Amino acid sequence: MAEVRLKPRLSTVLAAGGVGSAVTAALASLGVATYFARRVVTPEHERKDDTWIVSVDRDGAGPDTITLVAAPHTLSPGRYGLWLDHAAGHARVGEVVSSDLTARKPLDRTVVRELIDLDEGRLVPGPARWNSYYYCGDPGTAVGLPFEDVHVPSDVGDLPAWLVPPRADAERPGQWAVLVHGRSARREEVIRALPLLHDLGFTSLVPKYRNDQGAPPSADGRYNLGLSEWRDVEAAISYAVSQGAEQVTLFGWSMGGAIVLQTLDRSDYSRFVDRVVLDCPVIDWGVVLTHHADLNRIPRAASMLGKLLMGRRATRHLVGVAEPIDIAVTNWVARAEELEHPMLLIHSRTDDSVPYGPSEALAQRRPDLITLDLWDGPLHCREWNTDRERWERTVRDFLS
Repeated sequence: MAEVRLKPRLSTVLAAGGVGSAVTAALASLGVATYFARRVVTPEHERKDDTWIVSVDRDGAGPDTITLVAAPHTLSPGRYGLWLDHAAGHARVGEVVSSDLTARKPLDRTVVRELIDLDEGRLVPGPARWNSYYYCGDPGTAVGLPFEDVHVPSDVGDLPAWLVPPRADAERPGQWAVLVHGRSARREEVIRALPLLHDLGFTSLVPKYRNDQGAPPSADGRYNLGLSEWRDVEAAISYAVSQGAEQVTLFGWSMGGAIVLQTLDRSDYSRFVDRVVLDCPVIDWGVVLTHHADLNRIPRAASMLGKLLMGRRATRHLVGVAEPIDIAVTNWVARAEELEHPMLLIHSRTDDSVPYGPSEALAQRRPDLITLDLWDGPLHCREWNTDRERWERTVRDFLS
């Protein structure tokens, strides 16, 4: 039977068109929200190169230098690392020597920096990836500290970890530190803190956590923004206690800070924690997700919908998580009265990834517990890079 098509009235057409547009807009918003939420919880083990090496000068006539295309990160003061050949190689660069920002085309603007060393691989013109770790390898190859590869039992399997003993004449062998890196970062991120902790007499434990490369995956293979990863920090504390730890200091960088805060709240082993040091921590995931949605020009409505999709049991499958992620419980400004541990917060007002506002607000809410060290200038988790002496002095004073 042939299709019968009735000629509708104009008002009906307009109404239908309005409904269609609304449905299309709703579906588009849902698609954007789903994509945004999945990106947040999906580990990024293979990151894109973000730096271009123009030339390398190692002719011996003067200090070694490297010329890079100018960008906010390559112009930043301090010392940094460069991953080469998709992380097969690594170099370390120092302070800015000179820059030429006069060219009209951005790719013709350059910056010359000190070349401190080539750790491994080939250093040739071409793409590379910037990192704030500065060091690469392990505690032995990077900073000359003796260490042992150990495995920390957890509910997802054995977690690889570095165990760095204290100096031989340590006065308090029962004092341990557990160091937690950030989202999609490598353990090298925390090596910067190990020489100081070794000097202070700490035993340091640096574990991987679920969904890291080389670590057991979670059931869904997704980050839970600290709401499941805390169990791996609990496992690390448990391991430390089983090896003689009497007190444990927790360190966390970026998302590692969010993981540490959930550990303090949820783990029975938090009774062994004496102090906490957090560098550019995620104090409130809601603020961070809104910030990144704005950076990517995602409408606020879509970013809010993305948070709802994460937190609802009925929609969690759209995001790919096994359990809902309740963003509200990650807001430690609202939950400030629940905190019990002395805490040092190090954060930069110019952090381009995790806004410093929640750190400042939390310190204002709990001045009895929290010491706040605000910086100006460094990008995310790069305070140590720009002024190692200040960073170490601040941490040393707090731990002392």
